[in-house]
Amino acid sequence: MAVDKPQKFAKDFWPYFYRVIATVIVTSQLIVLIVIAVILYMFNFHETNMLAFVGILIAEAILGTVSSIAIYKLASQPIKDLLAAIVHISGEPTATTPPNPNDKRFEQSGFKDVLQTIYQLASNNKEPGTMLSSAPVAVAAAVATPQPMIKPATTMLESALNETSCGFVVMNHERKITFSNKAAPLNVDSNGVSSLSLIFNGQETLDAWLEDCDKNAVHAERTWARLPNKLPEEEGRRFFDVIASYDKGAESEVVLTLIDRTSIYEVGEQELDFIAFAAHELRGPITVIRGYLDVLEDELDDVLKDDQHELFRRLTVSANRLSGYINNILNTSRYDRRHLKMHLSETTVAEIYDTIRDDMDLRASAQNRMLSVNIPTDLPTIAGDPASLSEVFGNLIDNAIKYSNEGGAIAVTAAPKGDMVEVVVEDHGIGMPANVIGNLFQKFYRSHRSRETVAGTGIGLYISKAIVESHGGNIGVRSEDGRGSTFTVSLPTFKSVADKLKAGNNSNEGLIDQGSGWIKNHSMYRG
Repeated sequence: MAVDKPQKFAKDFWPYFYRVIATVIVTSQLIVLIVIAVILYMFNFHETNMLAFVGILIAEAILGTVSSIAIYKLASQPIKDLLAAIVHISGEPTATTPPNPNDKRFEQSGFKDVLQTIYQLASNNKEPGTMLSSAPVAVAAAVATPQPMIKPATTMLESALNETSCGFVVMNHERKITFSNKAAPLNVDSNGVSSLSLIFNGQETLDAWLEDCDKNAVHAERTWARLPNKLPEEEGRRFFDVIASYDKGAESEVVLTLIDRTSIYEVGEQELDFIAFAAHELRGPITVIRGYLDVLEDELDDVLKDDQHELFRRLTVSANRLSGYINNILNTSRYDRRHLKMHLSETTVAEIYDTIRDDMDLRASAQNRMLSVNIPTDLPTIAGDPASLSEVFGNLIDNAIKYSNEGGAIAVTAAPKGDMVEVVVEDHGIGMPANVIGNLFQKFYRSHRSRETVAGTGIGLYISKAIVESHGGNIGVRSEDGRGSTFTVSLPTFKSVADKLKAGNNSNEGLIDQGSGWIKNHSMYRG
């Protein structure tokens, strides 16, 4: 019966190499010591000065070992980097980060071209599991037929790409655009330098994704949906679904495919413009209705029965929810147009929550949910716009109520964390699967399940993220399908941003990461 040989990996070579080198170092040092000892012995050095004789041998052993180890580390580092690159392109399991050809030490030593060649050869081989076995063939082909590092597009290919409505952009490892077709959304400055024009509202930006790829990936792909190239009301606004492909070390390290979806997404944007106009007109009557409900309940308090009081409470909850929807729509419109500018003041989370406490209690009781709130009054003060942050807290709690089960518990807590104050809204409701969480903060996004069971517009979390980031904070979520969700809002303390606020006349603009470089980065407010 045949016996299968155990599978070996490229990474298993390094321990073998280490043992061989260690053996060579120890053996060579022993030989050198013996030779020196024999020479000194032949000249009777041990008889005249035994202490010096022993000292020389010890000193040589130490210095020889240290120098050998130093030489070994210097000489073996390229081999170690080379092996790490091979392990990663072969698909072997490993926790080692692949070497980055753009590292300065590789540029200085000339090893950068070696790594780029390896990654390029790997990218040319797309068959899984054949990377190592076919690499020698690829190397032989490259040696037999030298190829230029940059392959210029043919005139026929360029003409074909310029005829399509899809945009194509190619970037090198320095993030400079080396090729683009006519449909690509680009800006060209006065020096003739092209830059990509995309607005990443509420989504991870391209530059942030590429930075992560540089650190952790060899090959990667990422898709963005509904990215505009211009702000609303700007002429020539288009919408794209963007597919980015990353190939570490290749001359064309980043390839972007931009699919023009303007005809599809523009309808929704026009609807939002109309809805925003209608919402603005409805806000006045809704405010009047809420006021009359409060007055009527107070005036009729003595004659109303318990079930009639409950009816008034339900009417108030519904009116408040409708008012919240209207505010969400108006704020979304302002955010898209870069008008979400705020003047921040020193306040506390407890003070902000007090402005919505009664409304939250009403909503929870009307839906038969148990709402517990633990926000200490002695927390550090924050820099905030109370009206906007109360909308964020209201959105998160309202979502927790809607997505909880009958009689479910919802906990709201707050605590300091470094230079931030964290507010946590936790429920034990239906939760979310992982594929939903990645799109949760996008405008108009609602999962198939929530569209069928829960009413909503799909912009509450989008605008909540916009408001929090416009305060210099961040918002995140953890969730498990069937076990509930936990939303966390982190806001900077007033002390940590006081100088920036003072310099900007209490405007929030100084708290926002502006971004720079080759991409028009609008993941946050840049008014």
